[in-house]
Amino acid sequence: MSKVFYRIVSFIVDGSHHAAAPPLVASPPAWAFLLIISFLPYTSSQAQDTVHRLDEVEVSAQRTPVTTRTVAPTQVLDAQQLEQQGVRQLSDAVKQMAGVTLKDYGGVGGMKTVSARGLGSQFSTVTVDGVAVDNSQNGQVDLGRYLTGNAAYVSLSQGQDQQPLLSARAYAAGNVLNLETAEPQFHYGERTNLKVGMEMGSFGLLNPFALWEQRWGKKLRTSLWAGYMQSAGNYPFTLYYTHDRQGETSRETREHSAMRMFVADGNLFYTFSKDNTLTGKVHYMRGMHELPGEVVQYNATPSAQSTHEESLFAQVKWRMEREQWKVQVLGKAQHSRDQYEDSAALGYRNNYMENHYLQHEGYLSGSAVWSPLKWMDLSASVDGDLSRLQSNLEYRSDVLRSSVLAAAAVRLHSKHMEANAHLLATSVTDRVNDLDTTPLYRCLSPYAGLRWSPNNHLTLRYFYKQTYRVPNFSELYFFLSTPRNLRPERAMQHNVGVAWVDNHVSATVDGYFNRVVDKIVAKPGSNMYYWTMENLGLVHILGVDATVECRMGNVELRGNYSFAHAVDLSDPTNTDTYGYQIRYTPRHSGGGSLRWENRWVNLGATAMVVGHRYAYVNVGSRLPAYCDLGLSADRQFELSGGSFRVQVQVLNLLDTQYEVVKDYPMMGRNYRLSVTYEF
Repeated sequence: MSKVFYRIVSFIVDGSHHAAAPPLVASPPAWAFLLIISFLPYTSSQAQDTVHRLDEVEVSAQRTPVTTRTVAPTQVLDAQQLEQQGVRQLSDAVKQMAGVTLKDYGGVGGMKTVSARGLGSQFSTVTVDGVAVDNSQNGQVDLGRYLTGNAAYVSLSQGQDQQPLLSARAYAAGNVLNLETAEPQFHYGERTNLKVGMEMGSFGLLNPFALWEQRWGKKLRTSLWAGYMQSAGNYPFTLYYTHDRQGETSRETREHSAMRMFVADGNLFYTFSKDNTLTGKVHYMRGMHELPGEVVQYNATPSAQSTHEESLFAQVKWRMEREQWKVQVLGKAQHSRDQYEDSAALGYRNNYMENHYLQHEGYLSGSAVWSPLKWMDLSASVDGDLSRLQSNLEYRSDVLRSSVLAAAAVRLHSKHMEANAHLLATSVTDRVNDLDTTPLYRCLSPYAGLRWSPNNHLTLRYFYKQTYRVPNFSELYFFLSTPRNLRPERAMQHNVGVAWVDNHVSATVDGYFNRVVDKIVAKPGSNMYYWTMENLGLVHILGVDATVECRMGNVELRGNYSFAHAVDLSDPTNTDTYGYQIRYTPRHSGGGSLRWENRWVNLGATAMVVGHRYAYVNVGSRLPAYCDLGLSADRQFELSGGSFRVQVQVLNLLDTQYEVVKDYPMMGRNYRLSVTYEF
């Protein structure tokens, strides 16, 4: 082997291939060549006239979550997919995920909440960069308030997040929807990236946005993203006068549905060393949303309700990783304000009502992982949270909640197998200004999971998890003179699945069974802001989620299907409810996307299909199935100073008239045009 190597080197140096092969030390030309090769990386900066430097790109440690070789089912839409599908709001991203039920109250500004596998929106913990967010309005996170313009990816993990360092709050979640901020990337010699764009659409949609990324040195990078969104929301719809939609109809226009919202994100990324990082975020949102109200038979009169929201939070994450141990510390402070107005409220002086809600939150979390052996990880997490809600209500005007969560976990892993388990302790205490006794909630919740991957293509998985959810401020105290008599929810989740991946296709099929005791069900009352809550004694949810992703050349296909048999088994003597599908959970749903990239114009299509579901537990409240189709075309132009991208979308192509929530008609066919310039 050494003779062959010497001949090659000698031929390159002196052009001879007939020479004998003496010891290498006797050949100064060959030694000189090898020395030059070894020193090229160090001398290239001095030999600019003979050596050309390649265009270097700074490599970030940011990773997209794995979706196939995991214990828990995980779905991901990365930044490229979000851009290709024209996703602007977090709610638009989850529409493309299996097992998700999105409640949408119409238009761009309508409230949008998510539930997964029939568990309800409160079991879905929404996180930004791994830190949970909260909202005092109805105790639910409105996904329409979070924009994806600076997202690296959006992920949904069923049952358990798969990150190596988890907060105790992440262990407590039934599922985790995470919006991860993109870390700035720079080419060699670049210090600044700028991106500006504008989206315009039907019914007064306007969405300008801008991104500024800056590198201040080898260790510090920052980004600032800001966006503004507004919509008149005055779209036409068909008003049906009969439940079967076979009788008389009229064409109406949605009124009192305008919205305005400004969002800004400031992000900091500091690298002490390769495995020692600090990240920070400051997020600000301010908006106004008119609440359009219900559209009932023979009545499309607009409401007179609106909300003004303001939210500000700052969070920081420090993370250090070594060969045998890892440490993470999270901290967050949040301030949010809600103002609800009803200028036509009956029973109030001058027919006007106004409520104010002010919430403060302080959150601190510490997590550590120790690996005494290559195949074993031991971890622990402790979270502390203090939340205070103040309002101008006559009763329950000051509520203070303190929460402590602690988790201990073990993970055994090898190339082909992984087993993990944890035990979570929850302790929650409320203090109410005029109550002698305060509610106290305590519980221990176990988890166990197993994954077996016999080869690089196939993965089999199973997990069992107990989840304990305490009623929030909204469910217990809002608008009431006495607290609601609600019990905490307890969910037992089982999942068994299989995943397959090769060079062109990845597919997953997961079957699950959820048993929920004292399920809390929320439904709008007289309007979108006032809600009523109740416990359902026992709910069984049996379902299947399937996903597939295929890429052949320039064509990419993604699809998903979900089946959910979610029935109320609370009271066998109640024939009106026993054995019926729970509200707003379709038995069948699915969707897909198709994209063809070419050198002329990239073309894409999306589809979302939702089957029959019930607003209540009677046949008269059955909502018809619907299919929402969309088409898009985009083209990117490379310019000397940057790149220019244009995208055109047609949403709800067939102008389907449907409702996600009963009596809240959705938008029909509409158009969007977006332009983006990066430099």
